[in-house]
Amino acid sequence: KWPHTLLIFTMSFLCSWLLFGMVWWLIAFAHGDLDHSTRLQRDPAEGTTGSAAAFVPCVTSIHSFTSAFLFSIEVQVTIGFGGRMVTEECPAAILVLIVQNIVGLVINAIMLGCIFMKTSQAHRRAETLIFSKHAVIALREGRLCFMLRVGDLRKSMIISATIRMQVVKKTASLEGEVVPLNQIDIQMENPVGGNSIFLVSPLIIYHVIDKNSPLYDISPMNLHHHEDLEIIVILEGVVETTGITTQARTSYLADEILWGQRFVPIVAEEDGRYSVDYSKFGNTVKVPTPSCTARQLEEDKSIM
Repeated sequence: KWPHTLLIFTMSFLCSWLLFGMVWWLIAFAHGDLDHSTRLQRDPAEGTTGSAAAFVPCVTSIHSFTSAFLFSIEVQVTIGFGGRMVTEECPAAILVLIVQNIVGLVINAIMLGCIFMKTSQAHRRAETLIFSKHAVIALREGRLCFMLRVGDLRKSMIISATIRMQVVKKTASLEGEVVPLNQIDIQMENPVGGNSIFLVSPLIIYHVIDKNSPLYDISPMNLHHHEDLEIIVILEGVVETTGITTQARTSYLADEILWGQRFVPIVAEEDGRYSVDYSKFGNTVKVPTPSCTARQLEEDKSIM
């Protein structure tokens, strides 16, 4: 969430400034820069002469932890107000200066990357790709078809959009091996053809239940919550504005598949322009449909 991201962003910089501020304070303390007697001898402009004027601190103008913290900020964000600077007196101070610059660059790179990914994350775009709450099974062109509706709520297009479906159910092989979550790809038909779709308006994607379909022996009696069946739908595409690949997924359990129903039309022409009524996106209407499996319908055409 954004509050957590901003908190991590702020604390990463603040903690690094405090850490290196403590390091600079320790260096000044170890070198004697914080001693009151030597602090008065640092600046020849204050009237000191002789050996007193020869004292050179590791970092000029550091008198307390507060000034060390300010110097840490100046080093890491390269502000450089000019009041404090590293001298050649302490090699350790030069090493800490190099380390803090490198650490600051790494933190900047990580935080900028995180913020960029946060602002352009693909799942936010996927939230505007919607699927119908229920899937339906009804006749189309004289064949039983599994159908669902998909739509896009944004005006920006999803480029190279593809959609695919899988049936997940428990199966057993001829040798008796039981696969509890067997994934079976199912072929689809859509108005464009193939798995590619042009999502300029809501589309009804359907799968013809034929002898090659894993739904070939499904009847209305099987569509209840005890049935071990789930159909997963995956929509992938490239976000037009960012060029990042996004993926939206949904699934339909057996009791979420409505037998003998069809989606109501939601695209209408008004004053020479097409409009979409998304309030009816998932609405269905009952249609005459045989209450038998696709296998039985194919073997006995008189059922029609």
